[in-house]
Amino acid sequence: MKTIDSIPTGKIGRTGKLVQTGVKIGGNYLKYYSKKAFNSELTRDELDEDNAGDIYDGLKSLKGSALKVAQMLSMEKNLLPGAYVEKFSLAQFSVPPLSAPLVRKTFKKYNGAYPEELYDTFATQSVNAASIGQVHKATKEGKKLAVKIQYPGVADSISSDLAMVKPIALKMFNMQAKDSEKYFKEVEGKLLEETDYILEVKQSKEISEACSHIPNMVFPIYYEDLSSERIITMDWMDGVHLSEFAQSNEDQELADKIGQALWDFYMFQIHGLKQVHADPHPGNFMVDKDYNLIAIDFGCIKQIPDDFYTPYFSLTNRDNLNNEVFFTDKLHELEILNDKDTGKEKAYLSEMFKEMFTMFSTPFQSEKFDFTDENFWKHLTQLSEKYSKDPELRRMNGNRGSRHFLYMSRTFFGLYNLLHDLKANVDINKFRVYL
Repeated sequence: MKTIDSIPTGKIGRTGKLVQTGVKIGGNYLKYYSKKAFNSELTRDELDEDNAGDIYDGLKSLKGSALKVAQMLSMEKNLLPGAYVEKFSLAQFSVPPLSAPLVRKTFKKYNGAYPEELYDTFATQSVNAASIGQVHKATKEGKKLAVKIQYPGVADSISSDLAMVKPIALKMFNMQAKDSEKYFKEVEGKLLEETDYILEVKQSKEISEACSHIPNMVFPIYYEDLSSERIITMDWMDGVHLSEFAQSNEDQELADKIGQALWDFYMFQIHGLKQVHADPHPGNFMVDKDYNLIAIDFGCIKQIPDDFYTPYFSLTNRDNLNNEVFFTDKLHELEILNDKDTGKEKAYLSEMFKEMFTMFSTPFQSEKFDFTDENFWKHLTQLSEKYSKDPELRRMNGNRGSRHFLYMSRTFFGLYNLLHDLKANVDINKFRVYL
């Protein structure tokens, strides 16, 4: 794969790159409407593919939070056209890495020494490049190590990057700028945390130790003396990415084993630790030769406060969900309803969120759940299509719900998609024995 010798780090350079991308997208629309004039049956598929390709090409050269947003959107399979999901999913583990000279220069800047001065061996060619950093293979005193190096300028450009993508996000999610600040602050805060590698090492060690008793889970050891604010050194873990395992595996018993470990890992964090690994994409999980699940990259950890946890999970109980007074009270606690809503708005939003909570909580209604259940996924798709096209919702202020919904929803739908890809059948309440 072609390497990158430089990354725009200043606001002007990064904005200029996005302007270039915008010009390309404008050209795509002109081409589409020119063809449409001669063929009224032309679909948007070609336009979506061209736009997705140009947007991704622009973001991958910027890296950082701009590319991280694309990675997050790639998990929203029911929100974006397939062309965008397919292209943006490359941000999970297939982006151009830094060149060897830039790697050495960046390493020296961050650690005050070149990599060969700290490790016995260090491969300057990256083995995995993602949105915020890339991983290199190294050895020291007989140990095989993975060294993650953060891209230059990523931490300093988060605020300006989000300001650039904000208008797009407001339009896409039907949000009003004056009331949307709490959501953007939530995203900005999490992205800033992900660039703090000292914090990531601390979180990695704490959660790994807390979850070490969960069967079929394996975690790397992290080395603080070889890590810094922008560099992390950990054990090299041999295995295949979860997506690769899911695609090739035909053994249902193994699928259930890995799926159960994944489910127990998440439920233990949520209900036991009241915090969770909120980046559940396949690039953050591997399967080793003994079919254990390896969890890596604890940069994005979502704390779950009690005033959100209690009303949120109380609605997984169908008796509570169907109790109109209780349900309405919890919608107020979760900031979905407010006192300024009209009767029509309250009725509409109550019906919509009841449907959503019913769908989300479906796996919790049985002792075992098959994540390939066609009715479940059909319901999810229909619900997404119904409200994404509903003109009534478009007329309402889309800023609904506590800021904590952002990463909790991302966590659950990412988890559900991983379990679906695995074709796993899991024991829903087995995690409780580990609490």
